[in-house]
Amino acid sequence: MKICVMPGDGIGPEIVAQALRVLDKVGDKFGRTFETSEALIGGCAIDAEGVPLPADTVAKCKDSDAVLLGAVGGPQWDTIDPSIRPEKGLLGIRKELGLFANVRPAKLFKQLADACYLRPDIVARGLDVMVVRELTGGIYFGEPRFDGEKDGERFGYNTMVYFEHEIRRIAKVAFEAARKRSKRVCSVDKANVLDVSRVWREIVIDEHKNYPDIELSHLYVDNAAMQLVRDPSQFDVLVTGNLFGDILSDEAAAITGSIGMLPSASLGAGNPGLFEPIHGSAPDIAGKDLANPLATILSVSMMLRHAFDMTEEADCVEQAVEKTLEQGYRTGDIRQEGAKSVGCTAMAEAVLANM
Repeated sequence: MKICVMPGDGIGPEIVAQALRVLDKVGDKFGRTFETSEALIGGCAIDAEGVPLPADTVAKCKDSDAVLLGAVGGPQWDTIDPSIRPEKGLLGIRKELGLFANVRPAKLFKQLADACYLRPDIVARGLDVMVVRELTGGIYFGEPRFDGEKDGERFGYNTMVYFEHEIRRIAKVAFEAARKRSKRVCSVDKANVLDVSRVWREIVIDEHKNYPDIELSHLYVDNAAMQLVRDPSQFDVLVTGNLFGDILSDEAAAITGSIGMLPSASLGAGNPGLFEPIHGSAPDIAGKDLANPLATILSVSMMLRHAFDMTEEADCVEQAVEKTLEQGYRTGDIRQEGAKSVGCTAMAEAVLANM
């Protein structure tokens, strides 16, 4: 299996290095061979080649069976031309690989229940939500767009656009995911005010005819945001567009207690998937061995499961992470009284020991 590794910026190189140690252990334990190549993306690519997504990176990704990413961005690139900011590299590789579906599980590990921001009675009902976000359409890519001046003042606009085929394929991903879970899908839109959302809702309803075993409901995005905090246990799979999904998936992640725990997968139709932790580059702790590597390690588990159909190997990684938490190991973002405080490297070593 060929994997293109893009450590990226900030804590990216640290967490990816530890995740690759876990991948090596999987190879040794199960007799698997993983061939890795490294590529630049984000701020480090800007510094080296002047663009956030070099052509060589795109070629390496397309020549791979899967892509593992750390993180992109940092304050040193905040004031550069917006057209070449580090985040453009992430958006660009998703587009180049046709990765239209971001699958992001937000699960509260029982060992971290005390770290959850919600009331104990809400936590007791459970938190296991999968957010399926459309990734290559919507307002982030819609045309026309403008940033400039009009009538003597600053002026800008973006366009939210969705075509029927884009909505159908993301709805299908959500319905298929629900079949492997609790068979419930909630589609999130803003159909009361947005024309594009009315189209979204109509197409999702039509596609649902192919999945009569799945329960489908709808929420406006503002209500969905409130309900996620009020009672996340009511949700199984959430499906929504690019902008709303960006916000809701981060909210779902944050209420689990730490975004340092959660992985994600960006998938397309037969192209190599992109697997990455949902947190950012955390430049304030970069290079200090303080970062939580578990989200990246769990991203490796998602890669094993979704890209390579290695269920046993993926389960092994996830069980090792759970056992490590059960033993009380904690990085700073999930620190608890009486726990064993460790850094990035030590946390990964504990996971390796439990494999």
